[in-house]
Amino acid sequence: MTAGPDDVRRVALSLPETKEVLAWGMPTFRAAGKMFVTMPDDETSFAVRCPKLERGELIAAEPEKFWVPPHEASSHWVRVRLAALEDLDELQDIIVDSWKQAAPPRLAEELPDGR
Repeated sequence: MTAGPDDVRRVALSLPETKEVLAWGMPTFRAAGKMFVTMPDDETSFAVRCPKLERGELIAAEPEKFWVPPHEASSHWVRVRLAALEDLDELQDIIVDSWKQAAPPRLAEELPDGR
């Protein structure tokens, strides 16, 4: 089963204090006002927060899944190709990890066990 943009939206909005906000002509998802997921126009990928040191390792290990467009090279974001994801659990893990980087620590306590 291939994940799609509706799955990204569903997972992102299931997290505490998350809202969808249209910015730059695309959906973005924010935890307590801080962005953690964007969905570019073509909806074949999504972008998440990722520390720069980890980003290079991700891309080197799985270039078919993770990439960074040239205009985002200096950012702390990485793109994820939806078609390359193994399953919905992997999608959830990636989005939750990004959410944890953006959300205030008090919100992490609101996550269900196992997230």
